[in-house]
Amino acid sequence: MNESRSTGAARWGYTLLLRLHFYAGLLVGPFIFVAALSGALFALTPQIESWLYHTELTTEFTGDAHPLADQIGAARSHIGNDAALAAVRPAPEAGQTTRVMFVVEGLQPYEHQAVFVDPVSLAIRGDLVVYGTSGTLPFRIWIDYVHRHLHLGEVGRYYSELAASWLWLVALGGLFLWWRRRSTSRSGKDTDRSTLRKWHSRIGVVLLMAFLFFSVTGLTWSKWAGANIAELRAQLDWGTPGLNTQIVDSAAAQAHSYGEHAGHGMAMPMAAGRDNAATYDAVLARARAAGIDAGMVEIKPAADANRAWVVREIDRSWPTQVDMVAFDPKSMTVTDRVDFETFPIAAKLTRWGIDAHMGILFGLANELFVAACALGLCVMIALGYRMWWLKRPTRGTSNQRSAQRVWTELLKAPPLALLTMALIAVGLGWFAPVMGVSLVVFLVVDGLLTFRSYKQSEQATSEYS
Repeated sequence: MNESRSTGAARWGYTLLLRLHFYAGLLVGPFIFVAALSGALFALTPQIESWLYHTELTTEFTGDAHPLADQIGAARSHIGNDAALAAVRPAPEAGQTTRVMFVVEGLQPYEHQAVFVDPVSLAIRGDLVVYGTSGTLPFRIWIDYVHRHLHLGEVGRYYSELAASWLWLVALGGLFLWWRRRSTSRSGKDTDRSTLRKWHSRIGVVLLMAFLFFSVTGLTWSKWAGANIAELRAQLDWGTPGLNTQIVDSAAAQAHSYGEHAGHGMAMPMAAGRDNAATYDAVLARARAAGIDAGMVEIKPAADANRAWVVREIDRSWPTQVDMVAFDPKSMTVTDRVDFETFPIAAKLTRWGIDAHMGILFGLANELFVAACALGLCVMIALGYRMWWLKRPTRGTSNQRSAQRVWTELLKAPPLALLTMALIAVGLGWFAPVMGVSLVVFLVVDGLLTFRSYKQSEQATSEYS
């Protein structure tokens, strides 16, 4: 009797999970497929961009570079006086161009119009829209927007959050289903569907950890779940340290300067305006003296007279160089600094996780790994749809279909199991609202299908009675 009960409980649990796995795969699968395919393309495009925008990114001139003030002047002459100067990224090494970035009308958030200046000849190599800290160029921006929101803006972000919210659950559920089938499998004749299932399962097991990684890191960018993750990190003191750009009085600023940096002679007071090009050279020199030694840096002018200028490292490959220093441009004192080596371990893991997700942490190896895992996920989804097509609902009777509904299996569950599942569902729905809403949709759809099957069965019974 006890053995029968345990077998029945295991059976309803297995069937319930199988049905949820099926619903998620069938209804959320297309969103996961688009996110995976666009993610693979994004990871594989750095070299393509280097080829597409070779003219803008490189120069054949060799020799001493002109001061940043002259380079900024050349960029200003090219773009005109209406654009506001946003930041400058000096040429990282010989043979590369300087990016002078401007705020212009008509661009999306975090986008700038970058003028590419030859630091040696001051020739303008071109101008392009760039995005974010990574400095993504137009080709990758287009792919990134597909991956992020399907070019639909804020509304489109629900698609990517839906994909990231379900990916980890579908992956873990698939692992359990694979293990259960493996432990209870019987040798028999292979069919097309069983062969597809084997490949579907094998790819999923091999790439499981990658799928979990993509899901968790993807959720950090999402709108609703991402906000909850940020709040959780803040409460646990796992947040990334921020740079304070508020300028205090000169005496306090002098006291705040770090001992090893305070002895460098103080510069004469300078105008703090963002278009005072000479300030960029002085701030960069001061940042180098303060220990900002990465080749890839960005100089960002103060937002107003009460704010400091910021020089930050933007090399997010390995080893990661993302130190930041804030300066009072009038006295050239260090008002604040944030060094990556002082980040809490959780903040470091977050930084590395995001960069690995984008395929930039370990260079080409990272790109190929991300692309291979993402394309593997696409293959899995295609196999899943093929399996469904071979055994699609139209091939079974209404009684067979209703026997495998979610609500049919839920009604078999004991009260404690039902309560536990309800609490877990509410918790997940609160933390990841898009997932919670989609789960409600699944249950409503399944309820309607169950009711329809019941009515069809009842009608068929009355006709034969």
